[in-house]
Amino acid sequence: MDIRDYYKALGVARTATQAEIKKAFRKLAREHHPDAKPGDKGAERRFKEINEANEVLSDPAKREKYDRFGKDWEAYSRAGPTTGRRPGGGPGDPFGPSGPFAGYSGFGGAGGPGGGARYEFRTPGADAGGGEFSDFFRMMFGGDAGAADDAAGRGAGAGSGRQGRGRGGASGAGGSFEDVLSGMGSGGFGSVGGGRAQGGGRGGNAAAAAPVEANAELVLEEAFHGTTRIVEIGDRRLEVSIPAGVDTGSRVKLTGKGPDGRDLVVVVQVRPNGVFTRRGADLEREIPITLGEALLGGEVPVGTLKGRVLLTLPPGTQNGKTFRLSKQGMPRLKGDGPGDLYVRIRVVLPTHLPEEARASAEAFLALANQPDPRA
Repeated sequence: MDIRDYYKALGVARTATQAEIKKAFRKLAREHHPDAKPGDKGAERRFKEINEANEVLSDPAKREKYDRFGKDWEAYSRAGPTTGRRPGGGPGDPFGPSGPFAGYSGFGGAGGPGGGARYEFRTPGADAGGGEFSDFFRMMFGGDAGAADDAAGRGAGAGSGRQGRGRGGASGAGGSFEDVLSGMGSGGFGSVGGGRAQGGGRGGNAAAAAPVEANAELVLEEAFHGTTRIVEIGDRRLEVSIPAGVDTGSRVKLTGKGPDGRDLVVVVQVRPNGVFTRRGADLEREIPITLGEALLGGEVPVGTLKGRVLLTLPPGTQNGKTFRLSKQGMPRLKGDGPGDLYVRIRVVLPTHLPEEARASAEAFLALANQPDPRA
């Protein structure tokens, strides 16, 4: 029985985070899925390897079990035939009293010390290339993986059924490409405010666990004040409260509100605004002012998402100068208080001057004696 290095199969370090494992699996699944390379037996075998590795490393319980005991399987492989353990244990028996797995009942879905039991672990259809999981996987996770497959050779229902497994052959390598993607959480998008949210994935137990996702498009004012959306799921209509401060990509989760008790996740998209530009919790906008306001100063009204405020301009305010209005930006979902509003000044000069105004401007400029700004 070959000892499997699941970290090497996915090309990740043993300290890899769940996000890094998921990213590596998605990339390799796209490259090696049999649907992408029909008839390529090497791709099929490789896909089974990465599928099995992901089954273990993406499940915290299986990963912890593998990290604790996986290194000791070399001792098992040296102990004798891979078909099982000798009745009652023995000097070379890793399940015996002095073995690394003495008294451990988690392997093979049965066990406990003694009993004279003999276990065989075979993957149904393995000789024909139809089996999904290795003998190593079944020995280590048999109890978790539903190792007692029937004689008809249905696919190994490992653990959570995360990848939507199918039957033997190319499909047995992990189902269709859509099954794999749905198992990675990319399926199940619906609509908000009219459309029906559809279930995600066709992967048996995975479909029961995967959240249903729906999209909600908001204008900036709704994201500022908070709003609601109606989601239709089957024959039910749910009103979803969307909190103030959401941004594009924010996810609002309703636990157990989806079909079959699954979670409902509303993914937010905030449309661009013609006046305000958003930078996280901060907002930016431009304000036009007159030449007189720029030269002499004064108070100018500024529209914010809260209402109008007065901005005091000092005399000689330059075109392009930016003023910060504290706490006039977006509310934060988490953190201390709202962001700020940055107001950029645009000086608008008078045009089509009559002769009298032009003469007055020339006299004023002669008195102002402004130095050349380009010098």
